[in-house]
Amino acid sequence: MKRVVVTGLGALTPIGNNVREYLEGLQNGVSGANPITHFDASQFKTQFACEVKNLKPEEFIDPREVRRLDNFSIYAMVCADEAIIDSGLDISTLDVDRVGVIWGSGIGGLRSLEKEIEDFTLGNGVPRYNPFMIPKMISDIAAGHISIKYGFRGINYATVSACASASHALMNAFDSIRLGRNDLIVSGGSEAAVMKAGVGGFNAMKALSTRNDDYKTASRPFDLDRDGFVLGEGGGAIILEELEHAVKRGAKIYAEMVGAGATADAYHITAPHPEGLGATNVMKMALRDAKMNLEEIDYINVHGTSTPLGDIAETKAIQKVFGEHAYKLNISSTKSMTGHLLGAAGAVEAIACILAMGHNFIPPTINHFTDDPELDNKLNLTFNQAQERKVRAVLSNTFGFGGHNSSVIFKHFEA
Repeated sequence: MKRVVVTGLGALTPIGNNVREYLEGLQNGVSGANPITHFDASQFKTQFACEVKNLKPEEFIDPREVRRLDNFSIYAMVCADEAIIDSGLDISTLDVDRVGVIWGSGIGGLRSLEKEIEDFTLGNGVPRYNPFMIPKMISDIAAGHISIKYGFRGINYATVSACASASHALMNAFDSIRLGRNDLIVSGGSEAAVMKAGVGGFNAMKALSTRNDDYKTASRPFDLDRDGFVLGEGGGAIILEELEHAVKRGAKIYAEMVGAGATADAYHITAPHPEGLGATNVMKMALRDAKMNLEEIDYINVHGTSTPLGDIAETKAIQKVFGEHAYKLNISSTKSMTGHLLGAAGAVEAIACILAMGHNFIPPTINHFTDDPELDNKLNLTFNQAQERKVRAVLSNTFGFGGHNSSVIFKHFEA
């Protein structure tokens, strides 16, 4: 099998519109939660979210094109641009038939669909739909736009597995490169579900925090008083590249991707298996794939959404997999800062892991006030402040509605 390395990063998050800003937000434990500005949320049970802030798409994309893109595609284009520039790629020297895009999104262009339905409902009943409605809403279109802009003619598709979508995209890109099918793949995910149907739908499920009077601390993974997740938006892009290809062009290498796993809970459409069975299996699978010992993992970026059941199930799974080493790990949920980016979460959180290795720190789980007696509080959940630590290898979990589980592993690159 060929080795796969990370040679470029791009991030557009609620706590930073590029990788540098995102890193600063992670190091300083910044909350990205604010009152919703994308629409009037005054009648909704939840009136806050972790939105992308101060983004001017016209600075990155032709204004004529912006009108033809849903926000999830705009977010994809912005962070993919950053990652490609960061990678130092000279596209004129690439075999573009061996360069691909695999991109994740759990929902795609839901806002574009919502708008067309609203316009039709408020109209005179004549079915006049925007000709760009379908191309704006389908989840695969972000991958298409990235490939069209850069002329990448290799593998190109979308992964859709709810909140595990971006991790599955990374896993599939990893597999395609190590099997020799592609030299380089732009991978990651984006989501733009902070809109009426998104907030209203998750409210109806009672999945979102309703802490409107204290929104900055509403995302409280592992806290006794957690009451649901905070909806986030944005995207993350990672350039995965075959090692010899990267070395030949003199690329800087952030890390090596060494393992991945995917399982199903086969239990419930929204609730996790109470004993974390699927989560246990997926972490074991990723570790076997990476051929790594438990003791080699220093940090786990958990799914950690701030839901009553999910946080408990995941910590049980970690203890089952890692045994006594679980108490030597740093564990944290960066969703406490960014909110839950749904289908983009796996990419944004993988970038957090890669930055943790590169800067020898553990991003914190902010907003912890009260221990939950159902959790083993001897675990180092990295509460409230970042911690300095030499990080050699990281594991990142993402789990999605439908029982979809994914884990990815990165480690320090060694020639």
